[in-house]
Amino acid sequence: MTTIAVAARTPRTRALGIILAAGALALASQFALPVPGTPVPITLQPLVVVLAGLLLGPVDGGAAMVIYLVAGLAGLPVFAPMGAPGLARLLGPTGGYILAYPVAAAVAGRFGAGKPSYVTRSLAAMAGILVLYLGGLAQLAVLTGNLGRAALMGVAPFVAADAVKALVAGALSGRRRGI
Repeated sequence: MTTIAVAARTPRTRALGIILAAGALALASQFALPVPGTPVPITLQPLVVVLAGLLLGPVDGGAAMVIYLVAGLAGLPVFAPMGAPGLARLLGPTGGYILAYPVAAAVAGRFGAGKPSYVTRSLAAMAGILVLYLGGLAQLAVLTGNLGRAALMGVAPFVAADAVKALVAGALSGRRRGI
């Protein structure tokens, strides 16, 4: 077995991977840096979302993100510490990104899980981050009433950092020898 996506075939290891990925996302959410001029903070969440897809595959990576969403909706403190709790968070300026997590993890996993090429995995991670941008941009455009302003607030400040996160996810998801 060469990757976690392939190795995680037993129900126990699959469940453990899903729970660990949801927990890693909740932990990454707690480290948020405000960005002047935008209600969207810089976090490690995009890295964890695409890495979950790359390591666990599209189904399990997406499932981990759904568990994270359900935990947040239930009122558990898994979302970034700035902003409204629970359902209100999903209706606010960062809600579109958060709602896109399952799809972003699935996209990254579909195109990059188990792939031997660093470039392929990094491009898959970038595709997952693009999904996050689409979700966030859509929500911000509705809230601001202006697509251009939404892009300036919700995409432009984050492109460079998120490109680095995609490259890191590509590296961290490299092929491993079986246990």
